[in-house]
Amino acid sequence: MADIQFQCSHCGNDLTVDQEGAGLEVECPSCHSRIVIPVGLPPLLTASAKPASKSNRLFWILSFFVLSAIATGFIFAVKSHHKKNELIDSKWKSMDDLKSDAEKGDAAAQFYFGAHYQFGQGVATNLPEAVKWYQKSAEQGYASAQNYLAGCYSAGNGVPQDYAEAVKWWRKAVEQGDGPSELYLGLSYFYGNGVTKDYVEAHKWVSVALMQGYTDANMVLAKLEPLMSQEQIGIAKKAAENLFALRNTKVSAENGNPFWQCALAEDYEFGLLGVSTNIVEAVKWYHKAAEQGNAEAQFNLGVCYAKGEGVDQDSYEAVKWYRMAAEQGDKRAQLNLATMLRTGDGVPMDGKEAAKWFGKAAEQGDIQAQNMLGWMYDTGNGVPEDSVEAVKWYRKAAEQGAANAQNSLGVCYRLGKGVPKDFVQAYKWSSLASAQGDEKAKQNLLNLEQKMTSEQIAEGQRLAYSFKPNENPFASGSGFFITDDGYLISNYHVVKEAAKVRLVTSAGTVDAKVVQVDAANDLALLKADGKFSPLPIAASRSAHLGGTVATIGFPDPSLQGFSPKLAKGEIASLSGAGDDPRYFQISVPVQPGNSGGALVDERGNVIGIVSAKLDASVALAASGALPENVNYAVKSSLLLSFLESVPDVSAKLKAPNTADEKFEDVVKSAQNAAVLVLVY
Repeated sequence: MADIQFQCSHCGNDLTVDQEGAGLEVECPSCHSRIVIPVGLPPLLTASAKPASKSNRLFWILSFFVLSAIATGFIFAVKSHHKKNELIDSKWKSMDDLKSDAEKGDAAAQFYFGAHYQFGQGVATNLPEAVKWYQKSAEQGYASAQNYLAGCYSAGNGVPQDYAEAVKWWRKAVEQGDGPSELYLGLSYFYGNGVTKDYVEAHKWVSVALMQGYTDANMVLAKLEPLMSQEQIGIAKKAAENLFALRNTKVSAENGNPFWQCALAEDYEFGLLGVSTNIVEAVKWYHKAAEQGNAEAQFNLGVCYAKGEGVDQDSYEAVKWYRMAAEQGDKRAQLNLATMLRTGDGVPMDGKEAAKWFGKAAEQGDIQAQNMLGWMYDTGNGVPEDSVEAVKWYRKAAEQGAANAQNSLGVCYRLGKGVPKDFVQAYKWSSLASAQGDEKAKQNLLNLEQKMTSEQIAEGQRLAYSFKPNENPFASGSGFFITDDGYLISNYHVVKEAAKVRLVTSAGTVDAKVVQVDAANDLALLKADGKFSPLPIAASRSAHLGGTVATIGFPDPSLQGFSPKLAKGEIASLSGAGDDPRYFQISVPVQPGNSGGALVDERGNVIGIVSAKLDASVALAASGALPENVNYAVKSSLLLSFLESVPDVSAKLKAPNTADEKFEDVVKSAQNAAVLVLVY
């Protein structure tokens, strides 16, 4: 029968016991501590007739400790926590003080009091007594106690062995983000202890533990993945990423960050990151973000009040939130506010004010606003009647493909209103609108055909056939190539509403398509045809605090032009807002339009993707001071994980540079790979 080799949880001395000793106590010959050997070991460890290979033995020993760590001394932390009564010395002056607080209901004291009974620190070892205090603490929601209590049930220490009860308490602990419990829950699914065996669920929970820094999870994954299909691994990884992202979003939102409050609200509204749709919860978080001045949340909250989704329908509240967002330049809010002002919905009817807000949205390229502004000038509603100005705005919307504006422009040409009378142009525009199903345009065509020659009709048809919409991008950002055959990366938030994407590259303008997105981590993979200069991607763990970084991007091209702009700075923090581990905080001075650009290190490797900047108005309200160069970048390790789901792309990635390069060479490489992303 194979022996079990492990370490004393008190002094670290190597021990060897026969498997028949499972469930009994042994004495460490070095420190004379009594250690309980748990029952319920993994099948291959308990039933094997011969010792496993060295690599398998390491795995099974790890599993042995993982499944029973609580019963044997919590191998990851027990040495530091239980030497020389450090628990008492750190907070409680004596065991009497600890006991007193525990009896008064202090959850932390109850947990530590139970731990002293389990490990014989200051009292005689008494496992049932340890379980009693763990139970009291766990029922108050103390995650560490839930974890330890689960371990006792798993190993049958102080209570009858009950895997289902163990899983129950590990679940409660993982709901609070307890990393060790995630690993134990994953192993429960791996072995089918207390739950139905499920490799996908096992992989998910072990992966989340790994994301939290529990590197022992790597050994479990190495044994688990050969038993799974690539499809199963992909499903598990995505579920783990969503769970991890959702958890960090919640933490940042609960810490008061308005960007993540709005993001969490969208998760609840649209059922993102694996959460169930809950519009009431969405409204709650939209409120929190909106009250801190987040324009996106203000607009979305306005929509909820306007439609009565998650709240009672209230047009007055809708107008209030639309106005707040509109004043910050949100064109959707400007359009909706103008519409409500024009109709008197939730606010006194005011054509002049409506025209003002239609104008602001129209100037930003909103097609509906351009058409409505044309109508207001056409009819003299809220503004002086001006046919020339009406034609101007009808044309802007018509050239972008708006059917109602095309028909209105056709009518203007037919009547000679604001333009010289021209039946051919009238036929062209009414024909285009008719092709999109506009019933008024169909009637206009019939009227025109009675006044036109066959040659004029043919010319009008030719012009309509050759028409191509003159689209203007409604958003822009930056991006960078990662393969020489045209795969590139940008932010999800840059392209999320795109019907069409175009790239301005060093070789000219090309079309691109969105291949795959990771909304949770704000990443988007795109593809363009051609040959390009890619950047290498390195794992972000190579980055260090104070490291020099730079980005090449295209901030606000409407003002600063289409040439790439360099920005340089340092890594100011290894975590983002609210200590979000997915992000770097960087001192690089970025602006709107830099989103999606590569953050490169001194070797020219991509270690992050520029993603967000701290909202100045929110920071001012919170701290009384304006932030300077407080910006964030998604870590490249998340990008590499994302790309693993697209094997054809990950196989083509350029190997990271291993030596520092001259800064001018780093800049040149980044510039050659950088693209301006135009979103239509």
